[in-house]
Amino acid sequence: MISVNDFKTGVTVDIDGVAYQVVEFQHVKPGKGAAFVRAKLKNLVTGGSVEKTFRGGEKIPRAHLDKKEMQYLYHDGQDYVFMDTSSFDQLPISEETIGENKKWLQENMLIQIVVFQGSIIGVELPNFIEMEIVDCEPAVKGDTATGASKMATVETGARVQVPLFVEQGDRIRIDTRTGEYMERV
Repeated sequence: MISVNDFKTGVTVDIDGVAYQVVEFQHVKPGKGAAFVRAKLKNLVTGGSVEKTFRGGEKIPRAHLDKKEMQYLYHDGQDYVFMDTSSFDQLPISEETIGENKKWLQENMLIQIVVFQGSIIGVELPNFIEMEIVDCEPAVKGDTATGASKMATVETGARVQVPLFVEQGDRIRIDTRTGEYMERV
């Protein structure tokens, strides 16, 4: 159990059998009446957000999330197939569970599978990955001094905003949390 007074961003709680993550919180002490905590919670199963208000000092159960390292193998048309790195069992995971992370998946990539009460609720990719640019427009001489950017397509088909000096065939580092270009490698 965790007190709502101890909320921090990123804490996971179990409300009515559903895992939520605290996105924002605010402790409120009105002039009259009891203190309360207003929190914005993200549903870890559906991805939706809700706002809830708790009485000050109220205790709610903490959600225990298990993480398991797995290796991405391939996409079979419907599901994404992963292999447990310890038992070598293969596990198909639906596209809905993978969500937006599918555009960063590369074969043989090690990821963390997030499990809540025996059900897979999501995947966690490495924060930074390296990919090759397979398509982008060439830079025009003289444009590179302005700090402008252009769209480029990486090997998985994802589109990333990159600086003008990046060319087709370059390897770049991408932040998977934001989808932003970090540097050329």
